[in-house]
Formats: sequence, C-alpha cells, structure tokens
Amino acid sequence: MLRRALALIALTATGAQADPCRLALVLGLDVSGSVDGAEYRAQLDGLATALTNPEVQAALLARPGAPVALSVFEWSGPDYQRPVLPWTELTGPRQIADAAEQIARTPRGTAPLSTAVGAAMAHGYSTLAQRPDCGRQVLDLSADGTSNTGPRPRDLPEPRAGMTVNALLVGDAPGLEDWFRTQVIRGPRAFIERADSYEDYGAAMRRKLLREISPMLLGAR
Repeated sequence: MLRRALALIALTATGAQADPCRLALVLGLDVSGSVDGAEYRAQLDGLATALTNPEVQAALLARPGAPVALSVFEWSGPDYQRPVLPWTELTGPRQIADAAEQIARTPRGTAPLSTAVGAAMAHGYSTLAQRPDCGRQVLDLSADGTSNTGPRPRDLPEPRAGMTVNALLVGDAPGLEDWFRTQVIRGPRAFIERADSYEDYGAAMRRKLLREISPMLLGAR
C-alpha cells in the first residue's frame, strides 16, 4: 500500500512539472525558382533576427509554464519539403538563440524550380499533427508567388478544428494577396502579413510573430 501511494505521488509530481505547450508554430519558407541565393539568405537571417528581437523574445517567454514549440521547413515543388529546424520548445533565451543560430547557418539545398503551395500546406498539416498537446496550432507560409503545380490549396481537406493558416507574402505580384486570401489562409484569426521586398522580410516576420503570439497572451490575462 505504501509503495503504491509513493508511486502515485511521484507520478502526480511528474505531471505537475510537465510544461504544456501553448502554441505549435510551423513556418514554411519558399525556396522555389523565384527565390535567388540572396533572397534565400534574407529569409533565414530575417527569421533568426526576428526570433532574437527583444520584443518577440519577451512574448515567447511571457508564460514560462506554457512554452511555444517551433518547427521550420523550406518548400518548393510537390515533393520538396526540407526540414530546417525540428520541433524545438522555446523555453528560455538559450533555446531561442540556439534555434536562431541553427536556422541562420542552414545551407541551401537543391530544390525544384516549381511552386507547390498546396503540397507545402499538406506537409505543414502533418507536422502540426505531431503536436496535439499544444493549445493552439498555426502554420505560416512565406511566398512570393502562387502555385504552378501540385494540389490546389482549396482542394485540401479542412485542417483540424482550431488550426490556423497564415501567410507572409513578399513583393507585389498581381493578384498574389487575393489568391492567398481566397485559397490559402484559414482558421481562427487567420491573416496575411506583407513585406515589400526580401530586404523587409525580417521586419515583416517580427510583426507576424508578435501578432501570432500576442492574442494568446491577451487571452491568458
């Protein structure tokens, strides 16, 4: 009886120490043929800089007992989705800095020239499905153009309840925002962030991260 009681106490203590994930965030970076080497680097460096921005870091760490989990991949054609950062719990400044460093030092792979937004969405859905423990799930796709191959985003099954798909669009290609608004973004509080060029990517990513994280902080008050 005593052993059973002690085991129950230990199990309860372990459960109490477990940190629930408040947000699972998957970022998909466009590496199709429209993105040159400098623009590829601007995405990685811009994301790394945004993550280590003091305002973003404060938002990420505002609820120590409920961290944000981050995963990053790059995408182009229907069969190209390459991991950049595996699931990482951003529990402190060191974890954020390590994640930013890993992202920034990623070398570019050999990707198809085509653009398959639907396939990138499907990959993002399957990645988010790995984190059912998180209170909210968000997929965010960066892009500077619309699909020219692969499944159409509108033909994909609806994501699980509560999942959000946002977009960070670069440039002002005709019809780009309308296409993403009608075909891609969906779910609670879905939105589109804009960057005029890849030079503005880091600032746009910072705004996007703050907007995605902040509603959760407001809801916790």
